[in-house]
Amino acid sequence: MNSIGVVVIGRNEGNRLKASLLSVVGEQTTVVYVDSGSTDDSVKIARSLGVHVVDLDLSIPFTAARARNAGFSYLVQLEPDIEFVQFVDGDCLVAPRWLKIARNQLLAHADVVVVCGRRREEFPENSIYNLLCDVEWNTPVGEAKACGGDSMMRVAAFKKVGGFNPTLIAGEEPELCVRLRREKGRILRLDADMTYHDAKILHFSQWWKREIRNGHAYAEGMWLHGSSRERHWVRESLRCWFWAFLLPSVALIALVPTQGLSVLLLLIVYALLTFKVYRMTLNKGFKPKDAIAYAIFCGVLDKYPILIGQIKFFVSKLLRQQSTIVEYKNTISAS
Repeated sequence: MNSIGVVVIGRNEGNRLKASLLSVVGEQTTVVYVDSGSTDDSVKIARSLGVHVVDLDLSIPFTAARARNAGFSYLVQLEPDIEFVQFVDGDCLVAPRWLKIARNQLLAHADVVVVCGRRREEFPENSIYNLLCDVEWNTPVGEAKACGGDSMMRVAAFKKVGGFNPTLIAGEEPELCVRLRREKGRILRLDADMTYHDAKILHFSQWWKREIRNGHAYAEGMWLHGSSRERHWVRESLRCWFWAFLLPSVALIALVPTQGLSVLLLLIVYALLTFKVYRMTLNKGFKPKDAIAYAIFCGVLDKYPILIGQIKFFVSKLLRQQSTIVEYKNTISAS
């Protein structure tokens, strides 16, 4: 009986999927690949490697959460006594020894229900947007509130809370972690490489759409759990309304009375925020030029698409419409 199972999700990842599957099939694990309507050879590749394949029913609106749940359900049918499950996106390679490292941590700490490590962008030099992802994923080591799409979870804990919320188009991992922590489970981030990711974000428009998706996730997370004791994503959501709506609105209203001084003050405040994020990024060990890029894009500019994403969520709620996934690249794999 294998103690670890792996669930990989993806669509049209091609050779990247092959590399992703090869990074786990030799680890004496049961691997399930969930395909979301690929038109390339993804399914053929998976089967040629001896991987179990689940074809997701796309007559039901797709979400990465639903794909992961489908893969998990199939995994436990194959291995009813499996203890741990590693979720992986099809554009990621699992680092050597990661599965053993994560399993050992779960075995050593009975109250830990999720273990994650460092997700690295494999090609940060390909675009500034890939670089931004690499900086974003460098989160603090130790006990954490949430994990990302790549993580190892305790099967019993995952079952207990009902898995991922299949209706969420983004932010399903932090939302799951809210429920896991309510059950006294701990999330642990290790100082170890976990996965190597290929973001393939080469254009500003892709980055913009990705941030819109993040804004939708913030708003929906706040809608679901904002009134709880920990006020899930309330601060992150309100911060964007402050920086991208309230301050600019005040500056525009005061434009004529102050003879343009209000706009100058707004730019100064934005510059101070950029400098603050720059210093924080430097303290993580990144190069000055990389810290500057992250401070500009993720210190100030991202507040606007994130705000748009939040507005889209609330409009959908008002109109009672089903939110649809925001795609920023040619695959559906979450990142």
